[in-house]
Amino acid sequence: MRLARVTVFAGHFGSGKTSLAVAYALWAKQQKDRVILCDLDIVNPYFRMANAVEDLKGAGIRLVTSRFANTNVEAPAIPAEALALFDDTDITGIIDLGGDDRGALALGRYAGLLRSGDAYEMLLVINQFRPLTRSFSDLYEIKNEIETASKVGFTGIVNNSNLAAETTLQDVIATAGFATEASKKLALPLKMTALDKRLIQSEEAKEKALLALDELFPIALYKN
Repeated sequence: MRLARVTVFAGHFGSGKTSLAVAYALWAKQQKDRVILCDLDIVNPYFRMANAVEDLKGAGIRLVTSRFANTNVEAPAIPAEALALFDDTDITGIIDLGGDDRGALALGRYAGLLRSGDAYEMLLVINQFRPLTRSFSDLYEIKNEIETASKVGFTGIVNNSNLAAETTLQDVIATAGFATEASKKLALPLKMTALDKRLIQSEEAKEKALLALDELFPIALYKN
């Protein structure tokens, strides 16, 4: 997976972007000195997750969230602290865009800055086990809604299909075909397959996952 200067994770509420964004920020910090994780998930901000916050702060990752989280503000602004993502090229930024188009609207105000800087990634997070993301027509609709609101085009998709703590390795492997087909229908490359790292603790399980899944990316699951 290529580490862009700014990576945006977007998708429907419940797709699992939060754990993914946290894991990605921790991975980015292993390669870059200055990392900011910006929460534009207005519905379910990850700052409620004590374990995730502790891990991020312990790694020296700067956390930024909107003061409008859990309010009825239609188009909250990106926090002023997060504007450094667009101005300071020494910062590596990860943005959790949220479960509806309100966060995308906020990002849209700065779309020009995002597109004019170093190469960015905006990744559509899909979860085949969620009711509103298990059909290709639903994914296409979500993709268009977010792109329209944010004024930024997606550069790839992430297969984050899971059933939270109930997920088995075989569950994820069974979604490989869905992710491949989604990539074709949406005309977006599959950039990553996220997998609970507890499912590949043995060498046998890890080898099985590597053989069946493209661009494997182990993550830790966090609960609210």
